[in-house]
Amino acid sequence: MAKEPLNDTKVLIADNLPGVCDDILKRAGIKVEKRPGLSPDELKKKIKDYEGVIVRSEAKLTGDVLSSAVKLRAICRAGVGIDNVDVPSATKKGIVVMNTPEGNSISTAEHTIGFIFALARKLSQAHQSLKSGQWERKKFVGVQISGKTLGIIGMGRIGREVAKRAAALGLKVVAYDPYILPEIAEQYPVHKANKLEDLLKQSDFVTVHVPLNNSTRNMITKREFDVMKKGVSLINCARGGIVSEKDLYDALVSGKVSGAALDVFEEEPPKGNKLLELEQVIATPHLGAQTREAQEAVAVEAAEQMVDALSGRGFRNTINLPVSSLEEFNQLRPFMDFTERMGSFLMQLTDCGVRSVTLIYAGDIAKKNTRLVTDSFLVGLLKPCMDEGANLVSAPILAMEKGMEVSVTTSSTCGNFTNLITARVKTDKTESFVTGAIFDRGDARVVSIDGYNVEAILEGTMLVVMAQDRPGLIGSIGTLLGDRNINIARMTFGRRDIAGKTISILIINVDGPVSTDLTKEIEGLKSVDSAKLVHLS
Repeated sequence: MAKEPLNDTKVLIADNLPGVCDDILKRAGIKVEKRPGLSPDELKKKIKDYEGVIVRSEAKLTGDVLSSAVKLRAICRAGVGIDNVDVPSATKKGIVVMNTPEGNSISTAEHTIGFIFALARKLSQAHQSLKSGQWERKKFVGVQISGKTLGIIGMGRIGREVAKRAAALGLKVVAYDPYILPEIAEQYPVHKANKLEDLLKQSDFVTVHVPLNNSTRNMITKREFDVMKKGVSLINCARGGIVSEKDLYDALVSGKVSGAALDVFEEEPPKGNKLLELEQVIATPHLGAQTREAQEAVAVEAAEQMVDALSGRGFRNTINLPVSSLEEFNQLRPFMDFTERMGSFLMQLTDCGVRSVTLIYAGDIAKKNTRLVTDSFLVGLLKPCMDEGANLVSAPILAMEKGMEVSVTTSSTCGNFTNLITARVKTDKTESFVTGAIFDRGDARVVSIDGYNVEAILEGTMLVVMAQDRPGLIGSIGTLLGDRNINIARMTFGRRDIAGKTISILIINVDGPVSTDLTKEIEGLKSVDSAKLVHLS
């Protein structure tokens, strides 16, 4: 991107943000108009005059509003979530969408630490009791947090900040994050748990700091509560839905969990939520990032990123594709969409931290902008394990932070195919590779997995089964699925002779959700070696 003068550039700030946001934009030569509280119709009329728009959470940039954005080149959301921006509509119009994920990490970490103190010393309950005229010192005997064990699920930016503060308070910190390499974890004052169960068994306090997605939704249910120590305390400042509210309620009533501190809920605001009726529960209305410092930090980030984007210096924290033209985007989109799915597929099949990634491009794709395609693969690889998400700009940096080596090679030879992309992933224990073919009409499918010739489409819910090739294998799996009214949408089958045995791979796309229990039941079949569940949007 060439650098551009900003003298005639206009940016609309459509929400209430600290004045430092205006100041940074004006110092760069940008004309700023601050108009919070515009109605959708008013915003639609105004937006046609601006090259950039900065929003927080109130202004809604819908597809209808964006249809009038004839000059708009960049949108920045001062915060993490982008629910109020229609990203597909923005992308189609060639508008880059950015967010600011770094500014609230410390504030959310501090909120978590505050919750730990409040649970340990029953501060909220004692406060309410005293204000009601009671003096119940014996009722509110607490525990000392020094010497206790804190389990942190997820070691993204916020989890790492929590770890540093908790260790300084004398807590023993145990962290579970299957996507972070041991040498990265060693940079922080934590003991790395190899399994979630290991963390749950030893923790006096458990806090979650993972993104909400298919693999983390209901990550903590009755099964996990049963593993925990009696009297454990739970903190959730991440997202509602990661912890089953029904199972948490039951665990609190039974006494298995002594207290819970919640900043987030499955439904917000939480209407008629039974958890709020329990004395053991303390709660705040999603305040993790609600500090003056965090609000100012995201305002600074938003302004600086807008200046960089509009001046041609480059993009940071983009949600969609930072392309030079819509034509290039349309040419690369099939490759990028497919490699992102390949990355997610491989990561979900991998049991431990990825050490190296190799991408081999063959055919016509080797002549195109493979950097964007490679970054798309990394986005898919990293998204399942990053609480702040991953995007095309941040993915290479995040991969480096996790200790991954990324290499790319190209080739003009691809057999009978027009385009072939091979992705090879190495971990401490295994090496896996997937080869995909993308056809002229945009269709894409996996044609090889670890040397097995297949023809798989990466979409929806998928079961990947490795088994010894014996009669009745497919029928047994089909029966288990059929008994639970789960329809098989598509299935591919490949086999190889390994050490005198014929080993098969089955990839089954299904129309309905598959439970962990069912996956384990399939894995328990006589000829099955492994069964893994993959979720692809």
